[in-house]
Amino acid sequence: MLEIVFEDVFSFEFNVSLISDWYTNVSSQENKELGDVTIIFCSDDYLLDVNRQHLDHDYYTDIITFDYSDFPLVSGDLFISVDRVKENAIDFNVSFEHELHRVIIHGFLHLCGYFDKSEEDELLMRSKENQALSLIGL
Repeated sequence: MLEIVFEDVFSFEFNVSLISDWYTNVSSQENKELGDVTIIFCSDDYLLDVNRQHLDHDYYTDIITFDYSDFPLVSGDLFISVDRVKENAIDFNVSFEHELHRVIIHGFLHLCGYFDKSEEDELLMRSKENQALSLIGL
């Protein structure tokens, strides 16, 4: 089940069923099942507080993923900074929608077991992101 929450930002139009179907499709491709996933859209400051409190990091980021997966169920919380997504969309010269979906699938891929700490892992993550984005026409 997919749940959407807005914290410290104005809510905006968001197609929950599209993302839920997308996550279900990606889960299936990864031989997993969609469990409970919550996407928390928030501000830079809100996510900075989460980063400081839970990860002891003192910097802004676009997403923090808390993984509660228990194979084969993919479950977790994705905290996404809407401010960071807007800025990254400008920096990467893509639409807000495209960047938002990239971040949304990036976090979900973490829940599926992919990482991006090494160069090799990052290349695989980008490839998986692009594959998943193509499923919804982005």
